[in-house]
Amino acid sequence: MSESTVALRYAKSLIDLAEEKNVVETVYKDMVLFKTVSDDNRGLMLALKSPVVRHDKKLAILKGVFQDKVDPVSFGIFNIITHKNREGIMHSIADAFIKLYDERKGIVKAYITSSTALTDALRKQFITIVAEATGKTVELEEKVDDKLIGGYILRVGDRQVDASIRKQLNDLKLKLLN
Repeated sequence: MSESTVALRYAKSLIDLAEEKNVVETVYKDMVLFKTVSDDNRGLMLALKSPVVRHDKKLAILKGVFQDKVDPVSFGIFNIITHKNREGIMHSIADAFIKLYDERKGIVKAYITSSTALTDALRKQFITIVAEATGKTVELEEKVDDKLIGGYILRVGDRQVDASIRKQLNDLKLKLLN
């Protein structure tokens, strides 16, 4: 079974348990915390994925880092995953949980890359466009890439709009070569 399938199953179980215990918001924050910590500390994920590190040591690492910072429901899933020898997919489980949470709350994430920082007016305009197209609440993540020269790249789910000058120049170059 693929990692994403297994991670999704654990995430579904966790979100159902969190709803039952009425701690969905708290567990969501815990999964965001886990994802942030594991993204910022490559060594943590390397230790969790390592076949050399024993499972009791991995659980001790998780206890040391997260036990006092997360809800008992969240730590319970860490404990279960460790006992099932699935520590290497914990990041994928956190990702899957966050996606499930967003789906249930009607939130869509939009990613915009532009050549300069967005003004407040442009930010509101992009949020409005995406909200009208999807019918969902929009969380916009911004990134500045001066290699675009001008314009923007907007990505929502598996759809992308590339209105950058770099793309237009590449398209023109391809037309001239043909």
